Amino acid sequence: MSEEKTKRRLAAIMAADVVGYSRMMAKDESGTLAQLKQHRQNAFDPSVARYGGRIVKLMGDGTLVEFASVVDAVNCAVALQQAAAGSAIVLRIGINLGDVIIDGDDIYGDGVNIAARLEPLAPVGGLCISSIVKESIGDRVDVPFRDGGEVRVKNIDRPLKTWHWHPDDEVAVPGQAAGSAPASTPPAPSSMADAPAIAVLPFENMSDDAEQEYFSDGISEDIITDLSKVSGVSVIARNSSFAYRGKSADLRSIARELNVGTILEGSVRRAGNKVRITAQLVDAASGSHLWADRYDRDLTDIFAVQDEVTLKIVEALKVTLSPSERVEIAGVGTTSLEAHESYMRMRGLLFFPGMGAELWRYATDQGERAVALDPEYADAYGMLAIMRVLDFHNNWSGDGSESALLRAESLAARAMKIDPDGVVPNHATAVVARWRGNYDLAASAIGKALAKSPDLSLGLFTRSEVLMATGHLTEAVRDLERAIRLDPRFAHQYLQFLGMSHFLLRNYETAAMMFRERLMLAKDTDIGRAWLAATLGHTGEAEEAREIWRGLQQINPDFDFESRLSHLAFADPSHVTNVLEGLTKAGVQI
Repeated sequence: MSEEKTKRRLAAIMAADVVGYSRMMAKDESGTLAQLKQHRQNAFDPSVARYGGRIVKLMGDGTLVEFASVVDAVNCAVALQQAAAGSAIVLRIGINLGDVIIDGDDIYGDGVNIAARLEPLAPVGGLCISSIVKESIGDRVDVPFRDGGEVRVKNIDRPLKTWHWHPDDEVAVPGQAAGSAPASTPPAPSSMADAPAIAVLPFENMSDDAEQEYFSDGISEDIITDLSKVSGVSVIARNSSFAYRGKSADLRSIARELNVGTILEGSVRRAGNKVRITAQLVDAASGSHLWADRYDRDLTDIFAVQDEVTLKIVEALKVTLSPSERVEIAGVGTTSLEAHESYMRMRGLLFFPGMGAELWRYATDQGERAVALDPEYADAYGMLAIMRVLDFHNNWSGDGSESALLRAESLAARAMKIDPDGVVPNHATAVVARWRGNYDLAASAIGKALAKSPDLSLGLFTRSEVLMATGHLTEAVRDLERAIRLDPRFAHQYLQFLGMSHFLLRNYETAAMMFRERLMLAKDTDIGRAWLAATLGHTGEAEEAREIWRGLQQINPDFDFESRLSHLAFADPSHVTNVLEGLTKAGVQI
């Protein structure tokens, strides 16, 4: 496999093996195979599916499973072992979190190898997890793990810290006294694992004018926005689903990479005042169409068509809409198609790769045009406010950061006056308030936005920033992990803050892995290198920390870490002290 074609991702790996399989086969081959098949059909496969896992391969009596969430991986294993009492099929399970190399349907690398080495170390009917898994799950799995000590395993050049659990161990459920009865039900999976997951690919522009791509993209994104308001569906963010534009990957491969079961694809042809939209919802596993339709309408009917497509998707996925969700989907925010087209152009450039002053000015010009055409267009004001916050960070306007933030505040306030319950106005208000240090307002506003749009990945990111700054680190980790699952192509940004949260929780091994993963995805990051160097100082890897710092200075000789830390405005000053102590331990001079 060439380096150019190598794909990697962060994953939780579960390796499971049947205890005494060879002995059972020698005693009763056909009976054992029948029992194993029944166990997989009735217990193992349904549990993996329930917790959002993917069975990578079956190896006789062994199984390798990949999860996007380490919490889901451990919860799945716990549920399997708790439900196995009295079963003829008894498992040992090992779990690791690490970087994996993807080759078609298969995965390789140390992340996989370590999980496989941990499995034989598990107690019969129990689990063995690595220290990085233990750090990452924190108190989010309601079972107690016992210290398994350090072990050395084949082909791994460092000792591994291990942790064990067995169903006979005491179950430490929050609010339950030690020694009381264990939990009678297995832990529940995350909401994303419960809900049907969908990716909306960019609709193909079939118009004669190539510049109409913004319009077909805008329709796709409007559908994503509407679906994100439905609590019974998990929809992948635009950043990630649009990454497949023009690529020849088949739907099954896309679904596997995005961890979804269904995909919406379609096309848009615009000619004069007429528009033709085709859409088809595909079951990724079978390739069959769950629903398909074609719409030939006047351009003025475009909002109604988008609503109809969204409702048909929800119906095909057998999801029940609440009355408020139905109202939210029907709400457009403007009756002006021209204003909405300008809004589409602006929104499509939010966090556009390579965004600079010229593109930013074009985007804000389109936003200003949208509100000029419809002065009551709340979402356009809100999106303009977020664009001004980007100017606050980058000074693309040349007017200075304070001027940019004042303008953002004014725009967000205008959006909230028009639509105080809207998702975009509340998100914009939270973003501005976060950088003003008004964390109470930020928390309230982003809470309202996410209550209406729980799959808003950038909203989850905003809330994680607020949570991290105010010291609610475990909650920040939870939001960031979900954001990565909803928007894996934007993981380089989320991983930075996920690493920072784990660092501040003093989960240094986990933090180091997050920062290393970020460096693989964003090779020129200076802030990622700074935090990794501080982390390595705490883990005793001073030589590597100094090498990382030298690389940072080559990328940005003027890097001022203390200034960047002060910009984050942590409520707890010990957080900054801890970062600087890590650099001191590494022998790094800042």
